[in-house]
Amino acid sequence: QVQLVESGGGLVQAGGSLRLSCAASGRTFSNYAMGWFRQAPGKEREFVAVISWGGRSTYYADSVKGRFTISRDNAKKTVYLQMNSLKPEDAAVYYCAATGSMRPSLAVTTGDYDYWGLGTQVTVSS
Repeated sequence: QVQLVESGGGLVQAGGSLRLSCAASGRTFSNYAMGWFRQAPGKEREFVAVISWGGRSTYYADSVKGRFTISRDNAKKTVYLQMNSLKPEDAAVYYCAATGSMRPSLAVTTGDYDYWGLGTQVTVSS
């Protein structure tokens, strides 16, 4: 089992920045690729970014590429999502998730992930 707890959400003006954190506990954190997803009201949960076990490889949804950065600190068992140039359409509940996938670049659907946090709300005012 892996337990995941997100933090860092909040209210920000359009163009602003937030950094989300996801703290993990339980089984060996470095065995898992870690992803971020988001879900806006009335919409399906969508992929945002994923980072490989060692942090060397990252992949992003086209909608956030160039604005968001995913990173991880295996010593702290924490994954981060730095969000810059936020837009109103980025507003959603953001979830982190862990996957044992051997191909993190392909882990872009919710079904690819084994463990989920409860999410943190991001609100972007225009």
